[in-house]
Amino acid sequence: MKTFELLDYGFESLPTENVDGKRYYITPTGEKYPSVTSVTGLLSRDGIKKWRKRVGAETANKISTQAARHGTSAHQLFEDYIKNDNFEEKFKGAMPTTQQAFISLEKELNQIGTVHALEAPLYSHELQLAGRVDCIAEYFGNEISIIDFKTSRKPKERKWIQNYFIQETAYAKMFEELTGKKVHSLITMIAVSDGSSQLFIEQPNSDYVDQLQELRSQYRTEYGL
Repeated sequence: MKTFELLDYGFESLPTENVDGKRYYITPTGEKYPSVTSVTGLLSRDGIKKWRKRVGAETANKISTQAARHGTSAHQLFEDYIKNDNFEEKFKGAMPTTQQAFISLEKELNQIGTVHALEAPLYSHELQLAGRVDCIAEYFGNEISIIDFKTSRKPKERKWIQNYFIQETAYAKMFEELTGKKVHSLITMIAVSDGSSQLFIEQPNSDYVDQLQELRSQYRTEYGL
């Protein structure tokens, strides 16, 4: 089992509030910022509504609950592996689907170098956003990258996951604002239910920043924060 080097930047914990199903973070200086996922979720809102109408509320709720539980369990196992936190025992105690998710991504996880943040709370005064990043680590040698862990019932196409790249761009901007260190890559690792894995790599760019700022403006117009 690989041993990872974890750096400690001393990121402060951020209290949260939930308002009408939306999560807000309170920064150390008292600002209330919406979560990145609440803002980028505006992109998929209409599609989710159509899907729920097509399959019915009961089926949609069942699928969504199962996916959320699986995603949470898999994320925790990935985190335990990187933290070297009694991983072997936790792997043995995990559900078979969670074990399979780890096995699917083990090769990709082992390419991670020095870890700069893991499930860390971040925020940006410039973007007026906050959230918890899955992982920030050196990948491809010493390039600092945002690494986002995902689980999926089916393989994804790049054109379907633009919201992932926008979300990762937000974390890149937050990290750069808080530390002064540049993020070079946006990496999405997906464990697919059939046992396969997917790795998508993008570079931060102004188009993603522009889309993020447009979504933030839309969110402010709709929700007042």
